[in-house]
Amino acid sequence: MKKFLSNVWTKRVVSVLSLVYTYFVCYLCYYSIFYDIHITSGVSLCMLVTGVSLIALVEMLYTRKQFFTRLASFLILPAMLPVVILYFGEWGLIVPIMIVGVAILLFSGAGEGTKTALGTLIILMYIFGSLGYFLFTSFFMATAKEIVVEQGISPSGKYRYSVVNTEDSSNGSTTVYVEPNYADVFYFEQDKPMVTFTLKNMERAVHVERPIAENIEIEWETQSREDITKELNKISDSIAFSLTDEELEKFGYTFDSKLNISMTDINAEDKFAIGKTAHDVDPLPLDKLTDTQLKYFGIGKDGDRYYVLDPDAEIFANHEDSVGHIYFSELSDKEMAKFGVEKSHTIYLNELDDSQLAEVGVSEEGDIMIFNGKVCFRFYVAEIGDYYDVDSRKLSLDLLV
Repeated sequence: MKKFLSNVWTKRVVSVLSLVYTYFVCYLCYYSIFYDIHITSGVSLCMLVTGVSLIALVEMLYTRKQFFTRLASFLILPAMLPVVILYFGEWGLIVPIMIVGVAILLFSGAGEGTKTALGTLIILMYIFGSLGYFLFTSFFMATAKEIVVEQGISPSGKYRYSVVNTEDSSNGSTTVYVEPNYADVFYFEQDKPMVTFTLKNMERAVHVERPIAENIEIEWETQSREDITKELNKISDSIAFSLTDEELEKFGYTFDSKLNISMTDINAEDKFAIGKTAHDVDPLPLDKLTDTQLKYFGIGKDGDRYYVLDPDAEIFANHEDSVGHIYFSELSDKEMAKFGVEKSHTIYLNELDDSQLAEVGVSEEGDIMIFNGKVCFRFYVAEIGDYYDVDSRKLSLDLLV
């Protein structure tokens, strides 16, 4: 047995477990950036993390001279920096992992010079990272006092809401927030989860009232897609939303049919030349322009397609393989901008029928929220506007709040 344990290949195979532990540490780092943590049973979680970390530490010390373990020793502490800062106070989760990280860095098989340099770098990372976070939260976060006065879940269970009173120097305000109730991640469930992660930046303010509302009455109803469409079209015939290129093509829109002159990017003289005023800012579809107006912008028309009348040297060089005209469908967004042209993905609600709305992801029926007698949230609008894209992950300063 002693010979087996001292065999270098045994140690190399076992050292793979170091990467497994490091992977979960990095995954925790990812969660700390994009999720808030809610620990239900701190003692149980601490015991679990401590047990796993102790096993990992024994394994790493056993394989400390192997490449995978050395690599793990260099990664654990940097990966824990966001966790320490953003989950500050959750010591039952943080401390066991930090002990493993420090111990394996000190006792790894790396050279003393390497460990000293890396240790110094990590210490500086923690100092400047913590200082930067402290300065950000001290000087850039709002100081207004917020009080959650009501919380709940919609009848379908798909959404949850909170009503927040904000006390400030302007007599305060009442804000209603709605967020998805299906994006939480639960771990170690039995009767209830030991830890829950909730996505950050998913709350959307659906109603703001000033000053603070004295009475709060929340009602939920279930309404069909077809009925909401009729209601919205009665309110306005210019309700617009965006579709992807694939959805536009599916509904019969060609690339050229969605090309517009961007009225915010052209000067007043160009607006006057096509019969517009200096105050016109709404995008102008190319199919609304005459051949003379198109020519003014250097655009030609070939059937239902638009092309460049006199391509400059750069455009010609970029599309020298084109046969005949250089069509706008071949140009990049930057090249189209030279002519004041942009592609629109916007369509109006009254252009789609009920079956097409179903194809773009609008459910047949869903939740409607009424605040003090006024509709402030419709599932329909949230799905069309893609309010809750729970699969997207974008880095922003809001994640630090």
